Amino acid sequence: MVDAVNPTGPWSPFGAFSMAVIQGDGQVVHLKGQVALDESGHVVGAGDMRAQVRKTLENIRHVLASIGGRMSDVMSLVHYSTDIEQFMGTGDIRKEFFSAPFPVTPTIEVKRLYRPDLMIEITAAAEIPRSRFRRPPADAQPPDRR
Repeated sequence: MVDAVNPTGPWSPFGAFSMAVIQGDGQVVHLKGQVALDESGHVVGAGDMRAQVRKTLENIRHVLASIGGRMSDVMSLVHYSTDIEQFMGTGDIRKEFFSAPFPVTPTIEVKRLYRPDLMIEITAAAEIPRSRFRRPPADAQPPDRR
């Protein structure tokens, strides 16, 4: 069984995706690619890779926290960057969110993201211990759209 998670904030999904997907009993969580959007859907830090990386990681932290997760639960990240050189200068920001052992992190340069003012998108997979995991209530889930 797979359940979708769409917590209030940091921003609302606007298409055919969920903010995170919980697999099995709820320990393994796959997050939708996060970007530097605030709760209103506005880009944070247009033209500023450092600001966008920080906001994107804050959004990942927020989605995880909504179900009892922590950044230390993240096993892997995939970075999609419009400028690898600028992204490589954000390691210090990433160390504010992660400590050893660091998640595996492939980084891919892309021509652009779905909005031209976005510079980074990061997907994540985490394993949240059962002792902390909180499955969202059924009424917080989107309707079944089959």
